[in-house]
Amino acid sequence: MPSVAVLPGTEQGYLREERIQRGDTVANLLSRLGVNDKEAFEFLRTNTTAQVISRQLRPGKQVTARTTDTGELLALHFPENGKDALIVVERAQGGFTATEQPLALESRTIFRAGEIRYSLFGATDAAGIPDNIATQLAEIFGGDIDFHRDLRKGDRFNVAYEMLYQRGQPVRGGRILAAEFTNDQKTYQAYWYSSDNGKTGGYYSAEGKSLRKAFLRSPLEFSRVTSGFTNNRFHPVLNTWRAHKGVDYGAPIGTRVRSVADGTVEFAGRQGGYGNLLLIRHHGTYTTAYGHLNGFAAGIRKGARVAQGDTIGYVGQTGLASGPHLHYEFRVREQQVNPLTVTLPTAPPLGAADAARFQATAEPLRAQIQLTRESAGVALAME
Repeated sequence: MPSVAVLPGTEQGYLREERIQRGDTVANLLSRLGVNDKEAFEFLRTNTTAQVISRQLRPGKQVTARTTDTGELLALHFPENGKDALIVVERAQGGFTATEQPLALESRTIFRAGEIRYSLFGATDAAGIPDNIATQLAEIFGGDIDFHRDLRKGDRFNVAYEMLYQRGQPVRGGRILAAEFTNDQKTYQAYWYSSDNGKTGGYYSAEGKSLRKAFLRSPLEFSRVTSGFTNNRFHPVLNTWRAHKGVDYGAPIGTRVRSVADGTVEFAGRQGGYGNLLLIRHHGTYTTAYGHLNGFAAGIRKGARVAQGDTIGYVGQTGLASGPHLHYEFRVREQQVNPLTVTLPTAPPLGAADAARFQATAEPLRAQIQLTRESAGVALAME
């Protein structure tokens, strides 16, 4: 049943809230909200801004309507998919208006712990952690841990992150504030620090050393290595033994490929056995290559600037490829080296002034992470 409340201070009006159900249409959603208004229905059907509602009827989403006691619509608030915004439909003199308005979100800090049984996402799901927080964990520690091949059963993590709420309901996970990951009995820690009130910032170790590597370890967020770097590999298409100067990541066609570092596109096009190939120049002596792509991301062309983590293309099967995968090369002075073992440079540490502020910010999070770790250890011991 919807919740219904008479609005105080108004001559007429009822406020109703409903969650979208599977198979809902705009008509039956409005009916459950107590709306009996042909003019409103026609406006929602024909207005360009309001038409978003019919395309975003995601089950579980909470919608609010204000109506008269006879069912005329006075206002409708509809959260947009993928945005911190509402479509607000309001009755105005002479008809209706529809506008997009930002959500007033409340941020709360959530602490969670988990243990790897099968996969990172399996562990975060079991701990009730949103997927975007799991992805951030992999990105934060990706310079030290290869999440494709280094995870071990029994690895543990503790995380403090922002959760954003709207009117008491969770909307999405925000930013990780602190995290600890124990992989193969070695523990890594990360704390978010910003010197300009959150506009920019980064993750640092407990000692204030930057965790940001100049290069990400992998161009795919999650995948599997199907062929490693070697001087002698049997080529599945050419049926001959030859060197394989890169790493192949198996993934479905269309999987997003990201730039491992800031750089400039040096080549984007077709090149022999590579198929669709992308070359990116980084910091003068470093180049990365991405082969067999299904296609390039919008704006990717010779001379384009890319930032670390930007989507640059999509996994494919072009060129000499026996199945969908990404062929990735890391080159130093034009010579291919093993991207899984090469030592990656780091960003500089915090300066003296920021170091003191960082420690003051990190200390309460460090204490809470420790408490979360101890509580999780007790719970696991009781299983």
